[in-house]
Amino acid sequence: MSNVFFDFTINAEPAGRVVFKLSFDDVVPKTARNFRELATDRPERVRLQASIFMLQGGDFTRGNGTGGKSIYGERLADENFQLKHNKPHLLSMANVGKDTNGS
Repeated sequence: MSNVFFDFTINAEPAGRVVFKLSFDDVVPKTARNFRELATDRPERVRLQASIFMLQGGDFTRGNGTGGKSIYGERLADENFQLKHNKPHLLSMANVGKDTNGS
C-alpha cells in the first residue's frame, strides 16, 4: 500500500494537502501504478471539478475535461470490477466506456 499526495493552491496561495491511500494495489495493480506515477513529481496544472458529491481531477493534456492519458499509452484497459463503492472517501477512476481509463 502506498500514499500519494496533492498540494492544492487557489490563486497561487497554498490551500492544503490531500493524501490518497492506494489501498488496492494488489487488486488493481496497473490502475494503482498509473495513478501513483501520474501524480508523482508532476508540476502540471490539472482540471478540477468539485461538488458535495465528489472531487474530480485529471486531464492534464487538454485542460477541458476531454483529454488525459495513462502511463501505458493513450488508455488503460479495465482491470476488474471486484471493488465496490460502498463507503465514502474511495478513490476511483472515471472513464467514458470499456477500456478507456486515462488520467
